[in-house]
Amino acid sequence: MHWCLQCEMACSYENEGVFNPAKSRIKVFTFHQEGRFAPYTCTQCEEAWCLHSCPVEAIVINAETGAKEVLDNVCVGCKVCTIACPFGTVNYNHDSGKVMKCDLCGGDPWCAKACPTGAITYVDVDNTGLDRMRAWAQQSPAGPATHVEPRPKEIATYNRAQ
Repeated sequence: MHWCLQCEMACSYENEGVFNPAKSRIKVFTFHQEGRFAPYTCTQCEEAWCLHSCPVEAIVINAETGAKEVLDNVCVGCKVCTIACPFGTVNYNHDSGKVMKCDLCGGDPWCAKACPTGAITYVDVDNTGLDRMRAWAQQSPAGPATHVEPRPKEIATYNRAQ
């Protein structure tokens, strides 16, 4: 079974200066039975339990990107936020003695840029819901359509198991 891990490699290099998936803020979860893989990282929760649980207020909201970011100079490495995160996306970095989580790379995530299949995309939080669906629906090679007949959605699937 093979998977590319380009997202993990790009993330670890951008944030830690090394190509090491163990130091990545995004992880690829493997469903061995199904031969499927799913990337996951911090969802930048509206009600961020990691932020609220930090006893030294080392997790702050980046006003520009909305990302919940760890202030390394404030973090004491107590790991309370790693316990508070219900998704397990705040991790402890043994080398630094601090926690690490996705900070959206300043609004231009390297994981999304590195993904060769488009499985990872980055969309602005304000471009979600109905507006996002409408924008997607209006995309076509010839420009926005005035009327499109419904058609069954084709879903490409494949099994990476060899």
